[in-house]
Amino acid sequence: MAGHSKWKQIKHYKAATDAKRGALFTKLIREITVAAKAGGGDPDGNPRLRTAIDAAKASSMPKENIERAIKKGTGELEGVDYSEVLYEAYGPGGVALMIQALTDNPTRTVAEVRHKLARGNGNLGTTNSVAWMFDRKGQMLLDASKFEEDVAMEAALEAGAEDFERDEDTFVVTTEPTQLHAVKDALAAKGLVATDAAINWVPKNTVKVEGADAQALVKLLDALEDLDDVQKVEGNFELDAAALAEA
Repeated sequence: MAGHSKWKQIKHYKAATDAKRGALFTKLIREITVAAKAGGGDPDGNPRLRTAIDAAKASSMPKENIERAIKKGTGELEGVDYSEVLYEAYGPGGVALMIQALTDNPTRTVAEVRHKLARGNGNLGTTNSVAWMFDRKGQMLLDASKFEEDVAMEAALEAGAEDFERDEDTFVVTTEPTQLHAVKDALAAKGLVATDAAINWVPKNTVKVEGADAQALVKLLDALEDLDDVQKVEGNFELDAAALAEA
């Protein structure tokens, strides 16, 4: 795989975000709405919408909330018009950050993001200042304790996966973005059910961040994730174990 996924760290930040259920639902609803607007309200023909719906269901979002968000996206119900914005930035320790946002006011959002970066020893970059350090990929996770590694790897590669690796207690399956659901369904048909699946910015290489820089980075990531308009923050960092344990 190009770069290391560091799923343990990703799960740490996801857990922190999930704890704020109201804020999480708001972010999920925005993604469903924008996905439906961009590609239609049928998840079978709209991979991005299907990914958003799966994430909402995994977070126990009520079915009616999901359906209402889809209808707002397709125009059946009146809703807010959100724009997709991608900010490229640098954080403590020289890490590269990809900050994805959905907003009804890009001027407000960029000001908030810039403010958080400035306070957190980071700075906003220009277009393609850090994007070239990442590949856009589909990735899914399998619980390594439930499946034989050789069996899971063979099934994943036969299903069309690009890569397969073990990250401690997790198998990470990487695909082209358009193949994520096809591979996920093929694995599920063989009893290999993914615990999570998403389209991610996967770093080609990672930067080890330690000490004060690591602590500052954790605080910055949390501050950015707390912004209502920010959907997801990804980076090419690798935190040392001590920083992760204290975060």
